[in-house]
Amino acid sequence: MMTTTLLAHPPITVIGAGSWGTALAIQLARAGSEVTLWGRNPKFMQQLAHARCNERYLPGAQFPTNLTIEANWDKAIRGTNRLLVSVPSHAFRAVLEDLKREPEAWRACLELAWATKGFELSTGLLPHQLVMSLLPECGNYAVVSGPTFALEVGAGLPTAITVAAANDGWATHMANALRTKTFIAYTSEDIVGVEIGGAVKNALAIGAGLSDGLGFGANARIALINRGLRELSRLGLAMGARQETFVGLAGMGDLVLTCTDNQSRNRRMGLALASGRSVEEAAEEIGQVVEGVGAASAVYEQAQRLNVRMPIIEQIYRVVVEGVNPRDAVEVLLNRELGAGAEHG
Repeated sequence: MMTTTLLAHPPITVIGAGSWGTALAIQLARAGSEVTLWGRNPKFMQQLAHARCNERYLPGAQFPTNLTIEANWDKAIRGTNRLLVSVPSHAFRAVLEDLKREPEAWRACLELAWATKGFELSTGLLPHQLVMSLLPECGNYAVVSGPTFALEVGAGLPTAITVAAANDGWATHMANALRTKTFIAYTSEDIVGVEIGGAVKNALAIGAGLSDGLGFGANARIALINRGLRELSRLGLAMGARQETFVGLAGMGDLVLTCTDNQSRNRRMGLALASGRSVEEAAEEIGQVVEGVGAASAVYEQAQRLNVRMPIIEQIYRVVVEGVNPRDAVEVLLNRELGAGAEHG
């Protein structure tokens, strides 16, 4: 006998049908929302609708019956004022510009969340700063971040994340829309700290992959993670974040996960670079966007603008942008930055 899902929350549209967007759409549906998943490629979306699964990005995770696939923009956003954007950072502005073309009355009551991580490379702006600039009418906006892998969320494995918003009520509503027995969503008011944690950890994970790929061992890896967390916190505090955010899920939690598990595309990029592949060869082999490559440039340039010392990020930038030999870069860190006397630097 077929059972009907009890819908406990207002309808929501997820923009972006990659691995993370698909996983979040499935989770929202499991938690009791009527969900529409939108993607730009009509042919690909037709495949998802037919298979009821995203075999390319999230194999094995079947779509709940209350998850609808849609390639038409107007149909995707019609009938809801709740949106969750899950696109790479380089595509975030384009989505906001599409939303800006919608009627002003709709924008004014928009409830917007995003799972996009990273600074915009050309401007150094964080996602919430882009929202404030392009959609000033939107008073309810939140970032969804934390230590998660899409495959595990798709499989329904236990997960904990953070939803950060200046409007505590909207953060709570968004967190509740995601919560199930195996999916815990905590709330925070520190949007800046949560976004910086998500932006910097991707670049640092490339560094951890470089170190492991060169055979420097577990001691070197944990030193890089620990000092990387110090750098992440230093940048965050310079931008107005709260120190406690960086020892929580969106800081240390996300950083450790991304640096230590091979589900991380950023860690795999570092491993590939250590084996002698170029950035382009590694990206082609991984087959999905590796956010840490762009993040290395964006974070490095932001640190330069704010005069924040980030030597690990600097060496990762040297490798992925300037083509410095990975061994030389990691040895610089191990011999200088991570050496004796550097603990309080």
